[in-house]
Amino acid sequence: MKKKEFLALGLMTGTSMDGVDLSLIKSDGLSEFTAILNDYHSFDNKFQSNLINLRDKISCSKDLKKYSSEILNLEREITIYHSRIINNFLLKSKSQVDLIGFHGQTIFHNSNEKISKQLGDGKLLSQIIKKIVVNNFRQKDLKNGGQGAPLTPIFHKLVSKLINERHKISFPLNIINIGGITNITHIPNDTNSNLNLYSYDIGPGNCLIDEWIRKKSKNRFDDNGDIAKFGKVNDLILNQAIDNFGITSYGKSLDVKDFDLSFVKGLSLEDGCATITKFSAHLIAKGIESISKINNSIPKINLICGGGRKNSFLIKSISDYLIDGNIRLENIDNYGFDGDFIESQAFGYLSIRSYLNLPISFPNTTRCKKETIGGEINKNF
Repeated sequence: MKKKEFLALGLMTGTSMDGVDLSLIKSDGLSEFTAILNDYHSFDNKFQSNLINLRDKISCSKDLKKYSSEILNLEREITIYHSRIINNFLLKSKSQVDLIGFHGQTIFHNSNEKISKQLGDGKLLSQIIKKIVVNNFRQKDLKNGGQGAPLTPIFHKLVSKLINERHKISFPLNIINIGGITNITHIPNDTNSNLNLYSYDIGPGNCLIDEWIRKKSKNRFDDNGDIAKFGKVNDLILNQAIDNFGITSYGKSLDVKDFDLSFVKGLSLEDGCATITKFSAHLIAKGIESISKINNSIPKINLICGGGRKNSFLIKSISDYLIDGNIRLENIDNYGFDGDFIESQAFGYLSIRSYLNLPISFPNTTRCKKETIGGEINKNF
């Protein structure tokens, strides 16, 4: 018997803090999935600066209390912002959605302290837009011994199955999301068991590059890697950074605050950008190879999604660092999925699973003790 399918709107605001991705999907929360419409709304420079400044102030859980008033004000502001763009999106799409998957804006994530704070009031959003809102996706996983991240692997698994069916690409497969942080989902085969699904944060993605560009120019990011291409890599600084910062364990979730730009201070905009990009690429390449060794499985095809896939200098640098020349990095767009919206689609999918009381995280994805049902259901109308 066919399961009921839901219309869900997934919303994602990433570590770049530049805006909101919106994705309308249709799914049963299991094996059926249709992408209907995607959209993006950027924050203005002032609001982005306010978000970044708040995040930069918070280095521990005590700071959440210290800046609680500022947090509440920005949380209300970002929730109201979401309500406006959701209502506009629903008018444009003429859709009666069942669920809203509201991730919110992460301002602090520390798995050791079991805290992950996203700005976004699910009850208020539900009250304003008169829809069921699912948010707080990470807390139950953290309470269950998990890292609270990454949460997209169960959706990545569905995407891999659909790509396998449509394009006859064989397993094993990796799906690599290069956002602020880079995470990798390893799908060894097409088994139905969600326990046979592995995911890891493997290093910085765009976070260091974006921060450098914002500090040294009026731009928000390095479009296509063009700034890095004009720079000259400082090999001495790069090699020292690689020696001094090595990820020895991939069992811990990462945050943008796990990295800093101190190693490139004094370099020009272009040289610093080139050196940072090479550093990030080295860690990503090492992560890809390390995960293959951990799982004794070497996927020849690695599907890349997230904003980092558009940085041609970064992607080429990752490829250059990979020892196994048979490992291919391929843009997921080439297989019928828009790589800009995989995460927002994922949170639409996760909202459906949460509503159906289905698990969204697993021992081999977040290191939680057992399969964990995530997401807080808000019906405040």
